[in-house]
Amino acid sequence: MSLVGCNSQGSAPAQNTNTQAQGSSGASSGGGEKILIATQSPLSGSQSAIGDAIKTGAAFAIEQRKEEFKKLGFDLQLYPQDDQADPKIGVSNAEMLVANPEVMGVVGHFNTGVAIPSSVKYESGSLVMVSPANSGVTLTEEGKKTVHRICARDDAQGPKGAKYAKEQLGVTSVFLIHDKTAYGQGLVDQVKAQFEKDGVKVLGYEGVNQGEKDYNFVVNTAVASNPDLIYFGGIYPEAGIIIKQAKEKGYQGKFMGGDGIDSPDLLKIAGDAAVGVYLTSLAGDAKQTEEGRKWAEEYEKAMGKKPGTYSDYAFESANVILNGIEAAIQANGGKKPTREQILEQVHNTKEYQGKFVKVTFDDKGDNKYADVFIYKFEKEGTSFIGKAE
Repeated sequence: MSLVGCNSQGSAPAQNTNTQAQGSSGASSGGGEKILIATQSPLSGSQSAIGDAIKTGAAFAIEQRKEEFKKLGFDLQLYPQDDQADPKIGVSNAEMLVANPEVMGVVGHFNTGVAIPSSVKYESGSLVMVSPANSGVTLTEEGKKTVHRICARDDAQGPKGAKYAKEQLGVTSVFLIHDKTAYGQGLVDQVKAQFEKDGVKVLGYEGVNQGEKDYNFVVNTAVASNPDLIYFGGIYPEAGIIIKQAKEKGYQGKFMGGDGIDSPDLLKIAGDAAVGVYLTSLAGDAKQTEEGRKWAEEYEKAMGKKPGTYSDYAFESANVILNGIEAAIQANGGKKPTREQILEQVHNTKEYQGKFVKVTFDDKGDNKYADVFIYKFEKEGTSFIGKAE
């Protein structure tokens, strides 16, 4: 189980996808004044496995703290939303969340291209957002006080991945491919700048459309240029196809991607071609510590499934919000606080030590303790290499 962060934007038919507030078990609960914690992530479509992991990670945090809030006189509930990796749906959901006075925080999104327009709505309603996954630089550069993330940005992820490729893998030439999204292209631009700075020859820079089933038009060009490395900025469904087609055409070089390719489904799509693929991740490996292994066992017992990509950081993001709400309740004399009061407490989070990450937000909402890590795909999943410097 690796801990990661990102990401991009997909496309899906626009429709309202609001879901009912629920306890972490899925059943509505009652008793006390209601506080809803929303999630926004893709719960349907090709990215739904990661979207569900975000939802379930937040649900596990709520499960652990329901009794604590009950003693304070509040009924804490999960309020998951399916943004379908679609900006239009994310914005529609955000408008609905802002309009509901019981919603006091949002854990999400997965896709930076969905988070950026949705955050405009959160800002208008002073609804605090803490992202476990969005690494696109622009998200926290627009001056919105409601926007926060606990993961690293792509201007850290991209350069560190490029430096690792040059210094540890011996890469001297690269072909760059991105998925034309805020995440994918933004990440590749950061990678490209670092490679050029370090004297690595960039043989190509091409974009592909999400959701297609054949990328031979780009793969042929990439393989023909014979690079030491093909780097892809985007999500695992497209990465899997590109990796598989490149190997089928005899490509013998290395492949690397960002955190968006970190999914067991990459192995399902690319098969054996995925073995040996490198990736950068925005969090460490829970299996490296006894505490992490114990957490994973408790998670599986409570939620009925193993932790997935982003479960850990969604858990931490939810706890950062819950800590802010609890502090705001205390500061408000035990009464239900306003969103503005909660926002102030979350924004001022300092030296929060979670199970997997330490958090101190700067003025922009970025986490000053965020790191980048290197993984490699093996036949059974990803293996942890270490921290990227």
